[in-house]
Amino acid sequence: MTFRLPRIGAILIALLLAASAALADQDGGLPEARIKELALEAILENPEIIEQAIGLLQQKQLARKKADLATILAERRNELEQDPNAPVLGNPAGDVTLVEFFDYNCPYCKRAMQEVKTLLQADPNVRLVYREWPILSPGSVFAARAALAARNQDKYEEFHWALMSFKGRVEEGSTIEIANEVGLDVEQLKVDMLAPEIDEHIRLSMSLADALNINGTPAFIVGENVYPGLLTSEQLSQAIEDARSLQ
Repeated sequence: MTFRLPRIGAILIALLLAASAALADQDGGLPEARIKELALEAILENPEIIEQAIGLLQQKQLARKKADLATILAERRNELEQDPNAPVLGNPAGDVTLVEFFDYNCPYCKRAMQEVKTLLQADPNVRLVYREWPILSPGSVFAARAALAARNQDKYEEFHWALMSFKGRVEEGSTIEIANEVGLDVEQLKVDMLAPEIDEHIRLSMSLADALNINGTPAFIVGENVYPGLLTSEQLSQAIEDARSLQ
């Protein structure tokens, strides 16, 4: 993590004030300007003080973020893992749940598709929950709504893989074309896309992503950890095993 100049300036001021207070206690009548001058000289002669202060600040921030994340995950675990309004792939009775936030127009999500497939093939005890999170374009929104609606025709998984495999941007036209290719009743699909539970799924995805400070796709959640960005099947497998070890 890189700090911007204002943050470093704030640290320096804090160090100066602390040093000034210490010198004032020791020397009593020393003028304040002289105390600050001596403190600044000490810091300039020992610049590692600033590095140490930044390091300590980073450690405290990281610890606070981990604690905050653990609290949020505990509070919203049921929404993440047991939402009946979310598609579940893999083993519905699996011993570890992996949650993925994704967008059909995200190139990294498309690359993650094969990694996820490899994981599911290698580990029959993974329960995969998908959070449709269409954030990149109107085409993403249309595709997400269509995919969720495909559950009513028991074709979510087939439609999902087909959308992810599509070369190029997914728009309304390409989504309908793919729906036809996988054998969906497109007219029924269009009706089902307007269902309130689809609005609720996307709303909850937005809410969870915001709460967990997820800023892009893909993002994976398993156990007590959030993994932003593309992961290989090996990395996903390791995350699964880490979660299992804590059960």
